[in-house]
Amino acid sequence: MELASYSDYAVRLVNTEEPARNKDTLTSVETVRELFGGSQQAARRATEADVTRFRSVRARLRAVFEAADDGDETLAVDLLNSLLLEFPVSPQISGHDFRDEDGRPDWHMHLADHPSNATAGYAAIAAMGLAFHLTGHGVDRLGLCEAAPCRNAYLDTSTNRSRRYCSDRCATRANVAAYRARKREEAERTGRSAEAAQPSTAVTDR
Repeated sequence: MELASYSDYAVRLVNTEEPARNKDTLTSVETVRELFGGSQQAARRATEADVTRFRSVRARLRAVFEAADDGDETLAVDLLNSLLLEFPVSPQISGHDFRDEDGRPDWHMHLADHPSNATAGYAAIAAMGLAFHLTGHGVDRLGLCEAAPCRNAYLDTSTNRSRRYCSDRCATRANVAAYRARKREEAERTGRSAEAAQPSTAVTDR
């Protein structure tokens, strides 16, 4: 697996909260376990204590995306480096059950599960994945959705670095809002022009 793909761990965690909508879905150990996806062994280590710890890591990951979205590359890197130092990774070569034409394992790099607790393991994987994505594609590839009040995190993988929204739904909503705003402006301009073109009906004193 390409190590940059682990950056999805960071996005999944950050997007469990929508601050502008006062919405937080990270409220139980079950929701923590769901974040691990197919890594059931790591998910089983999660306890109620991890809910609070995951929220703390989430805030720090969101700060990385916010710095990147503001164009502050140095701050984004510094914040991510602090996570990497606190939650070191354990790289591991894996072959799974896949074989090439000669019958050899398809060796590739994985990040091994952290043995201490669920939060440390998840944070290590999320931070390293985000670091690989940032160094491989650029800080400007980390963004926050522009469709207010969403502000969900996303990773821009477009060929022309043009992504601005976290989903097609938010993109559609933003385009519709922009279209309606343009229509209102046109209507207001038309109304003002019509008023200006009308002859004066004022009656003068004699």
